[in-house]
Amino acid sequence: RIGSATSLSSAIINNRLQELVKLFKERTEKVKEKLTDPDVTSDDESPVASPTKLVPAAAPVPPPGGEPEGDKPAGDEHYCEMLCCTFKYRPWLDHLKNYRFPTSIDPFTNLMYVLWLFFVVMAWNWNCWLIPVRWAFPYQTPANIHCWLVVDYLCDLVYLLDILVFQTRLQFVQGGDIITDKKAMKENYLRSQRFKMDVVCLLPLDFFYFKVGVNPLLRFPRCLKYMAFFEFNNRLEAILSKAYIYRVIRTTAYLLYSLHVNSCLYYWASAYEGLGSTTWVYDGEGNSYIRCYYWAVKTLITIGGLPDPKTLFEIVFQLLNYFTGVFAFSIMIGQMRDVVGAATAGQTYYRSCMDSTIKYMNFYKIPKTVQNRVKTWYEYTWHSQGMLDESELLVQLPDKMRLDIAIDVNYNIVSKVALFQGCDRQMIFDMLKRLRSVVYLPNDYVCKKGEIGREMYIIQAGQVQVLGGPDGKTVLVTLKAGSVFGEISLLAAGGGNRRTANVIAHGFANLFILDKKDLNEILVHYPESQKLLRKKAKKMLKNNNKPKDEKGAPGDPLIIPPKADTPKLFQAALAATGRMGGKRPLAQLRWRLKELKAMQV
Repeated sequence: RIGSATSLSSAIINNRLQELVKLFKERTEKVKEKLTDPDVTSDDESPVASPTKLVPAAAPVPPPGGEPEGDKPAGDEHYCEMLCCTFKYRPWLDHLKNYRFPTSIDPFTNLMYVLWLFFVVMAWNWNCWLIPVRWAFPYQTPANIHCWLVVDYLCDLVYLLDILVFQTRLQFVQGGDIITDKKAMKENYLRSQRFKMDVVCLLPLDFFYFKVGVNPLLRFPRCLKYMAFFEFNNRLEAILSKAYIYRVIRTTAYLLYSLHVNSCLYYWASAYEGLGSTTWVYDGEGNSYIRCYYWAVKTLITIGGLPDPKTLFEIVFQLLNYFTGVFAFSIMIGQMRDVVGAATAGQTYYRSCMDSTIKYMNFYKIPKTVQNRVKTWYEYTWHSQGMLDESELLVQLPDKMRLDIAIDVNYNIVSKVALFQGCDRQMIFDMLKRLRSVVYLPNDYVCKKGEIGREMYIIQAGQVQVLGGPDGKTVLVTLKAGSVFGEISLLAAGGGNRRTANVIAHGFANLFILDKKDLNEILVHYPESQKLLRKKAKKMLKNNNKPKDEKGAPGDPLIIPPKADTPKLFQAALAATGRMGGKRPLAQLRWRLKELKAMQV
């Protein structure tokens, strides 16, 4: 039967076969064209498949209306063929295979180098912390010696790679030029003090293991790679937003390491005297490292409550411990104070300025309402900007860097001001450096109607409201971040630079201000831009004053309100009556209209 399932399946198969034959013919023609003319690019494309979906082997045949291969992104062309199916795999394997190690490394900005220094410092810490432990405590035994040696030689491999691969590729500055030549970088490293220390670090004292056994003290030169540790500190602090946190952690680590070394020395002294031989030495009970560390904390921090030493050796050891503890602990406290002081230097400056201002206001008996507004300004400015005056920070930078920062912060806003459209680009750059930031409190007047305008305002954050109306309190418009107002006052002259409305801050508002004096100093060097700006200012002033010239200033009180114009037909009748004379009603009405007009004038 025609409607049976078999007939329907046969029809679908025949249609699909016909489509495949048609597609194969098109593909054959394209291949012929490509063989005839090699410059012709193929339009064949690979199928788009998800990473988990399998595509039949016939999928490479392009569907009708498919996109040419050149229009597809490169990221969609990563496929792996297996048997009769094709599936997509991630391209990171290709990136890994095609990766080439850089011929030169910038030690100040290359994050890969900072990551490598982290591994070097980890290897250095392994040696610094565990060499004393393995020497003093009985933790290194013949049963686990192979584990200790494996990690030791992995650390040595890290040291060796640092010398051969990274240090010989570090860029350096010579005569103001950044040297990236491979030979010059290698020679610079070989002449440096760091190369000598790195060579001493890798002295092969391990060969003495065959004679004296595996003594951890033979690896002590590995602890001399301290330069990598300090370099890592500098590079890491440069990329951290809150570097003082890392400084506190590092200072704490210094203290813990001092206690660690002292605990190792105490166990060694106890073993030398004999464990449990006197009340002063370690008695051999419990966890040896924890017990000795507890004793080191009480000694170095001079807590007291320790048993009195009995022998001469114990007395000398304890005296040295006390002196070292006082000296080391005072250094740690001083360094911690410096770290915390540097971290809170800005906060201390803010508190000092605020206290001085409050003292000044109290001396002159300023009203409490004004004092509260001043305190609010201090608090909001500090919490929103992290500083009281941005110019104090930027003044330390070179002029070019200040310009780069100003462009990133303000250029998108200033370039959209209609008054500056078409001006010299360099003039706008010079203008950006003259902008200063000002914070206004809620309901503060930014400018008042009638006052002389000497600034242009750019809203960086917050909102301002333009007030008008008969009472001067009607909100005409609310301006948001990115808006500009007051730009006409910069170039207006002859009394045209007076403010036409009141502008107040709606909430806290952070505005950029450009003074008229600064703009005039800039325009001296750009006469063409000066002509263009004055032409635009005149045009904008004319457009703003046009409605006032025709209809009068809004809100001017009139004794007699204006009347509607007299119809033209009625005016013609009055004119005819005037020519004929007489005292008819129309003539009397004409006389009355003249009298009213005179009174209105």
